[in-house]
Amino acid sequence: VYKRQDVDLEVLARRTPGFVGADIENLVNEAAILAARRNKKAICMEELEESVERVVAGPERKSRLISVDEKQILAYHEAGHALVQNKLPNCDPVHKVSIVARGLSLGYTLALPEQDRYLYTKDKFEDEIAGMLAGRAAEDLVFTEQWTGASDDLEKATKLARKMVTTYGMSEKLGPLTFGDRDELVFLGREISEQRNYSDEVAQEIDQEVRKIIDEGYSRAKAILITYRQKLDGIAERLIEIETIERTEFEALAA
Repeated sequence: VYKRQDVDLEVLARRTPGFVGADIENLVNEAAILAARRNKKAICMEELEESVERVVAGPERKSRLISVDEKQILAYHEAGHALVQNKLPNCDPVHKVSIVARGLSLGYTLALPEQDRYLYTKDKFEDEIAGMLAGRAAEDLVFTEQWTGASDDLEKATKLARKMVTTYGMSEKLGPLTFGDRDELVFLGREISEQRNYSDEVAQEIDQEVRKIIDEGYSRAKAILITYRQKLDGIAERLIEIETIERTEFEALAA
């Protein structure tokens, strides 16, 4: 049962764009479990908001202990993501930044769109790639060594850049063409394989275009972090202190 006077459905709707019925069912089930564990007779907004993060990012893993040095690296990594996404116009608003482990992630930046979106622009993809690479850019800016925490970001950025070139025809050099015959699970809309239908020369050009998009995204991210270095430090220091920053406080720190 919901505690009506506490639950703001409009806020929940903004935090769950793209959720289908099964996602909402999972969200409510998670919230019910949380309420039961807290000996509550009703599901409150607190449980529903926390369950959004459990569905999106996975459950908290408070048992995972990290060293002081790792905590600092994570703080700058997530602060880098959040700050760059805040400064780029086509990135979704940052709702929360945390260095508390969830699921398989040691930390996370939760950015959610204000509404459902079905069409995307090249500018948005480029801003998103810069945001993905901002964690590594922050590490490179602040520390002398490179760490493994950015591996998932690098994979996502590379996949998106390759789709821009081979699927969406967003490469000026290669033009409005698609490359590769894709076999799909028709009813699920998922790709299961790709058959190459282009030459080794074109494959090399595709790799070069992907590299160009990644390099430009990284350079944009690092330039923003250099420009706003004091804000990067402030967000990272606050993360080290309290581990999780909500949207209102984050926007004040980034302003």
